[in-house]
Amino acid sequence: MSSRGSWSSKIGFILAGAGSAVGLGAIWRFPYMTGENGGAVFVLIYLACCFLIGYPVMLAELSLGRHSGKNPVGMFRQLASGGNLLWKAVGGLCVTSGLVIFAWYSVIAGWVVGYLFKTLEGTFNTTLSPAVIDDIFANFVRNPLLVMLLHALIIGATAFVLTGGVKGGIEMLSKWLMPLLFFLLVILAIRSVTLDGAMEGIRFYLYPDLSKITGIVVLKAMGQALFSLSLGMGTMITYGSYLSKKENIPSSAMWVTIFAVGVSLLAGFVILPAVAALGGSFTEGPDLIFKVIPSIFSLMPGGYFFGVGFFLLLIIAALTSTVSIMEVPVAYFVDERKWPRKRAVLLVTLIAWLIGTPAALSQGASSFLTDLPGISSSFFDVISTLFGDISLSIGAFFIALFIAWKWDLSLAVEEMRHEGKFEIEKAWRFCIKFVSPVIILVIFLFTLWSNFLS
Repeated sequence: MSSRGSWSSKIGFILAGAGSAVGLGAIWRFPYMTGENGGAVFVLIYLACCFLIGYPVMLAELSLGRHSGKNPVGMFRQLASGGNLLWKAVGGLCVTSGLVIFAWYSVIAGWVVGYLFKTLEGTFNTTLSPAVIDDIFANFVRNPLLVMLLHALIIGATAFVLTGGVKGGIEMLSKWLMPLLFFLLVILAIRSVTLDGAMEGIRFYLYPDLSKITGIVVLKAMGQALFSLSLGMGTMITYGSYLSKKENIPSSAMWVTIFAVGVSLLAGFVILPAVAALGGSFTEGPDLIFKVIPSIFSLMPGGYFFGVGFFLLLIIAALTSTVSIMEVPVAYFVDERKWPRKRAVLLVTLIAWLIGTPAALSQGASSFLTDLPGISSSFFDVISTLFGDISLSIGAFFIALFIAWKWDLSLAVEEMRHEGKFEIEKAWRFCIKFVSPVIILVIFLFTLWSNFLS
């Protein structure tokens, strides 16, 4: 364990885990997913998925990681009685998912960097109409050299942190900058909900319309729960492998879950009331945050400084996530291939850049990648669905299946009893054996049917 590194303390792990979860998944993805999927009813299902599916699976991942002291592939090889081919494939899927999600995620993080510079230039100092802001974003993402440069910048920054190991950089960034990000979100949320016309957005966000519940809405809520908690791609298995035996897994995992959910809900209060106040559409999609947030800054005292601070801290939040996601494939090459860390980081960086480049060009810079022949969808949207929803569901399902039916649940419980009681043992056993895998499987099958078979 010592040669691989470990967290310095319980709070260090909680902040690192929260930093992994409290990134663009919470602040960028959650609001637009809520807007596209019925508002409050999506939020309710998301909360249920976080605590009935996400939290039990997080406990499973952390216990598997700490018990084995390995990355996902190494964990399955060590604990699956000689490394059954199926479980090796699941470990490989976790590593692949982490790699592709990192490549795709870094594209949006690059947009954030671009908007920081736009804010510094004073682009959003004056009140702009929604149409003008739409044009600014459209022209921005259609600039091929710019989006490729920003994408490479994020990947390079992430690689720089990982060459020296995760512990120092992640813990330090999370400890000092996550509270600042939370504080700034609170200020923005207060301003957003007090805008004229914000009540329609608050109503959309807080009052569920049960008629909007569909299989797709449930699927998207579950996918968002897994994505925002960094589950199904081996991140928490890898982070768990660095966790000291002195730390209590259930309480640490609960704090990570609470932080992730809390910031997601707060981000919704920042974005959706402002959308209503500015006369925008809740269904703008992935670019929602880039069209709404700049409008808020122009309406508040000291908006320029809030804008600079917000995008700067959002970049830090994004980096704490990219580092945690990239650590999964890096740990694989370090642990299983015995590569030096710098060599592993270099290879993962190159592959991520190659995968992420077409995603960066698929928002208008390349007509072919923006509207793929035969499917009328962008490359960006395709990998978002395949790896942001489907592969995470598969990974989470098999992790739950493995710990409940293949491995020994008593060993997992023993991991969770270190330095404290496991008071929800019976409930967790039931959830991880029946509730979590069954719900994940049903929604996964519905996803296949609705996207590929129907």
